[in-house]
Amino acid sequence: MKAITAIIHGKVQGVWFRGSTQKKANELGITGWIKNTSRGSVELEAHGEKIQLDVFIDWLSEGPMYSRVEQVNVNWIEPSVQFSAFSVKY
Repeated sequence: MKAITAIIHGKVQGVWFRGSTQKKANELGITGWIKNTSRGSVELEAHGEKIQLDVFIDWLSEGPMYSRVEQVNVNWIEPSVQFSAFSVKY
């Protein structure tokens, strides 16, 4: 099991980014969470197998329709918590 944290910059709020990311994470079998930040970006933590996370990172770089991803900052971390699903934090 591997884990990442990521901050996604660009037009990522108000364009269904969190919901689309949750759907993609569920398709890939990834657990964790995603939330908007006060700076207009989106932050997440994701846990899964490395190959799943690599596909997920590629998807984050594109984002859903109507979003415009300008930058994705990814950090690989040691998983310290176990999540049962991928959730949207409000």
